[in-house]
Amino acid sequence: MTALPATALMRSAAMLRTALGERIATALEDADVAEVMLNPDGRLWIDRLSGGRHEIGTLSASEGERVVRLVAAHVGRAINAASPLLSAELPQTGERFEGVLPPASPAPAFSIRKRAIQHLTLDDYVDDRVITPEQRNVLRKAVHERRNILIAGSTSSGKTTLANALLAEVAGTGDRVLVLEDTVELQCTARDQVCLRAISGVVTMKDLVRSTLRLRPDRIVVGEVRGAEALDLVKAWGTGHPGGIATIHAGSCHGALLRLEQLILEVALAAPRPLIAEAVNLVVFLTGRGCERRVQEMVWVTGYDHQGYRLTAIGVPLADTPTNRQEAPA
Repeated sequence: MTALPATALMRSAAMLRTALGERIATALEDADVAEVMLNPDGRLWIDRLSGGRHEIGTLSASEGERVVRLVAAHVGRAINAASPLLSAELPQTGERFEGVLPPASPAPAFSIRKRAIQHLTLDDYVDDRVITPEQRNVLRKAVHERRNILIAGSTSSGKTTLANALLAEVAGTGDRVLVLEDTVELQCTARDQVCLRAISGVVTMKDLVRSTLRLRPDRIVVGEVRGAEALDLVKAWGTGHPGGIATIHAGSCHGALLRLEQLILEVALAAPRPLIAEAVNLVVFLTGRGCERRVQEMVWVTGYDHQGYRLTAIGVPLADTPTNRQEAPA
C-alpha cells in the first residue's frame, strides 16, 4: 500500500476531527481534557485533569456508530457484527481510540484517550504534591545509578506521565535508550534513542524486546508490560541492561510483582521469582486520577526468600505482613 503524502494525512486528520462533531472536537482541543467517553446509554462524558469526569450531553446510537465507523475507515480497519471491537490511534494527533459495537455491547460505545501533553519534571511533581521531596531524590538517584524502575497503577493514574518525567532525567545521562510501545505515548528526548512499535498481527512486543537486545541498548524502556514480553524484559533487565523503566497495571507495589509473575506464567511453567527480584529494583505505585494523583507507595525490592519478595518501603515503613511478604501461588 502506497503511503499518503504528509499533506494528505493532515487533510484526512482534519476531516475526521470535523466529522467527530463539535462537542467531541472541542473536548479534544481542550488541554484540560484527558479522555472523551461514550457509554451505551448514549451519555457522553469527559475526564478532566483538574476536575474528574463530567457529562457533556448525549449521542444517539446512530451517531455513536457513525463515530466508530469513521475512525475505522480512516485507519483502514473493518468493524462489523463479526468483528465489533476497534483499537486504533487517530491519525496525526495520536489519541488512543477504543470502540465497541453490538453485539459486544448493547449500543455503540467508545473512549478517546489523549496523549500526555504535559512535560512534567520530578520537581513539578513535588510542586504539585504528587511526590515528596524525598521520593523525588530517590527517583532521581535511581535513574542515575541505573536502577530498573517499575511504575504501577490503575488506568489513568498517571503511569505514563511519570515515566516521561523519568525519561527526562535519563536524557541527561547520555545513554542509548531503546523505547518499546504498542501505542505511542512516551516522550523521550535522549539524543541517542531508538523508538520501536508493536503492530498487531505483524510484530509483537515480545519480538521487539528480543530485537532490542541486538540494537546495543544501554537502557530498555517499555511503555506498558501486558503480555509474554514480561519474561524477556525481566531477563534483559537482569542480565546486563540496567536502568530501564516500564509501566504495569496493578493495585500496589507488591501487586506489580505478582502481575509480572502472572504475565510470565502465560509462557513459562514457573515464575522466576529470584530473577524478578534481581531485575526489578524499585517499584512506584500511583493512585488517584487527575489532580488527585499521588505516589502512594514506593519500595525497593531487595531480594526473594521463602517468605516472598523482600520489600523496603521509602518514606512510610511497610509492615512485614503477608500482603508484602507473601509467596505467590505457583
